Amino acid sequence: MLAVNMELIPRITFLGFVAYTSPWIHFKRNVNEYILYIIKSGELHMEEDGVRYALRSGDVFMLEPNLDHEGFEKHVCDYYYIHFLHSDIQHVQIDDIEAYARGFILEDQERDMEPGSSYSFPKHFNLADKNIRSQVFNHLNEMGQLYRRKNYNRGLTALKLSELFIELSRAYLLEHLQSSRKRTTKGAVKAYELLDYIHHHYPDKITGSDIEARFDCNFDHMNRTFNKITGYSITHYVNKVRVNQARELLQNTPLSVGEIAELVGFSDIYYFSKMFKKYVGLSPAYYKGTR
Repeated sequence: MLAVNMELIPRITFLGFVAYTSPWIHFKRNVNEYILYIIKSGELHMEEDGVRYALRSGDVFMLEPNLDHEGFEKHVCDYYYIHFLHSDIQHVQIDDIEAYARGFILEDQERDMEPGSSYSFPKHFNLADKNIRSQVFNHLNEMGQLYRRKNYNRGLTALKLSELFIELSRAYLLEHLQSSRKRTTKGAVKAYELLDYIHHHYPDKITGSDIEARFDCNFDHMNRTFNKITGYSITHYVNKVRVNQARELLQNTPLSVGEIAELVGFSDIYYFSKMFKKYVGLSPAYYKGTR
């Protein structure tokens, strides 16, 4: 697994999308930067430091700096590529991926607030879920549009790459949980999908009827399954995520309490203050003043 330190912003040197309609083989080179490949269609056959990889649609692959790499077979292929520099990407050994994935998806507050937190995903894996794959492609297209603008915003594009690392880590770990647990029921799979949905859409209005329509489920049954997995009801967990995000904004931005309440999904500032005090033990105004 590759662990990316999210406290450090990557520096993008080059990015784009290529579509080879005739069979093509990658040239040989050795560069001092990372290159992230995400395959849209076709195949890209790549050898890095003597190890061969056959990359196909939905595959994510990270080339590492200062290693020889070249193609070894000609194929038609479409793929996104991002060249970037980052001073803290480490190889890590995770013995119990399932336990790690569960802890990551649940996003324990103490872990989130630790400095130097990292997001991990394998050097090579496949985005099996078509919806997640589509979201990643859309994200890459947005990055490409930012990069091609006349007034290129390097900082914003780099932040989008950091966001992509988080998406890739979530996608891999969520798919791992769903595929590795043979006895996982359909209800549990949907509960994990809801977990991921909450972390992406916590600023939005999330109602029981919305959940039933989106996940084709009975809300009460989903709530019971969700509680077994997370230890929280859906409403409790949504509020926990929103309050955790509010803590970050209160610590690191000059935004007012009212502005932060709205940004994290609370339309009523008084209810926000009540929930914040319930989870943190302090009012948001007092918490902001102590940081």
